[in-house]
Amino acid sequence: MKKALLILVLTLPLLAQETQKKEAEKDMTPWIWANFVILVGGLAYLSKKYGGPFFAARSEGIRKDIVDAEKNKADADAKIAEVNAKLANLGADIAAMKAENQRDQARETERLQSRHQSELARIHAQAQQEIQSATKMARLELQRQAAALAMDLAEKKVTARMNPETQNRLASGFVETIS
Repeated sequence: MKKALLILVLTLPLLAQETQKKEAEKDMTPWIWANFVILVGGLAYLSKKYGGPFFAARSEGIRKDIVDAEKNKADADAKIAEVNAKLANLGADIAAMKAENQRDQARETERLQSRHQSELARIHAQAQQEIQSATKMARLELQRQAAALAMDLAEKKVTARMNPETQNRLASGFVETIS
């Protein structure tokens, strides 16, 4: 109830003001129409003077944006087609890469085996040389030892046969050959 009374108290001055406005408006009606016509005329003039070029520029900008968008779309479609083509060939590309990799591995394996064989041949030749050299050295050492033993044996035999009479005979035979 208090609310209804409050609303009534607040709306009464507004209603009184509205009736005053209606009476004042009856006197102002031709001027309102005149102001309206001037306002509409001014807006028409301004829209014709500035609106036409503005909307023409705006339309041109929109057309340019549409053309650019179509060009970008065409470029994007071309890129998408290119990517799709690459994706379609991806399996073949991967298979080609695998085949190339296998060929490379086979060549590398062959190269390593060839290198390994040549290295083995070189090591074998070097070992043969070392064996021959060691054999030669052993023979020379054996001959030297045999000669040394032969010399020792000959010395012992000569010493065993040597007596003063043989020594004198040898010395006189040597002196005769010198003279």
